[in-house]
Amino acid sequence: MNRDGELSPTSNDPEDSFGNGVNKARMFQEDRYVFVYNQTRDIFLAFWVKVADSTWSRLVGLLGKRSLMPDSGVWIFPARGIHTIGMLFPFDVVLIDKDFKVVGLRELVQPFSVVWPDSCAESVLELPAHTIFQSRTAVGDQLLIEPYEAREACPCPTSAETRPRGVVRQAIGESLESRWRSSRARGTDEYD
Repeated sequence: MNRDGELSPTSNDPEDSFGNGVNKARMFQEDRYVFVYNQTRDIFLAFWVKVADSTWSRLVGLLGKRSLMPDSGVWIFPARGIHTIGMLFPFDVVLIDKDFKVVGLRELVQPFSVVWPDSCAESVLELPAHTIFQSRTAVGDQLLIEPYEAREACPCPTSAETRPRGVVRQAIGESLESRWRSSRARGTDEYD
């Protein structure tokens, strides 16, 4: 994160270094989440992606997890490659450059394997298995990675009710219901 509070995969701040270029205060801070949107394909890759930008969060990553919830993931930066030693499940990997363009894809990366570093990559997205296939993401696609700003404080997702996708589905359902009620009031059976 830069001084303006914006997310960025790299930091050039000389006061930001502790050990491997990690701010000491950030080392044990609260988890931050972003959503990932593929602008080229006009589809969301994930709604609840944990930001791993400190030494500790990058080290831990997905270790100890039995699976990734749908629409979740981990955004690791800086990173050019990853290993899955100690992982318990396969997942998809998207390698991203500094402009958030996709420079590499690895589908169904198995536990105890290595995704070799890509010289063009600046960060890595770890997403649930089959996300790349389902979204049709390809090398060269432009991604949008933004912080998720909920209307209310939202705890770390533990069930479908707390995930942003549930909020989106609820809003869509309310919109459809209001359109249905207004069409019924007009005496028609069609939506606007």
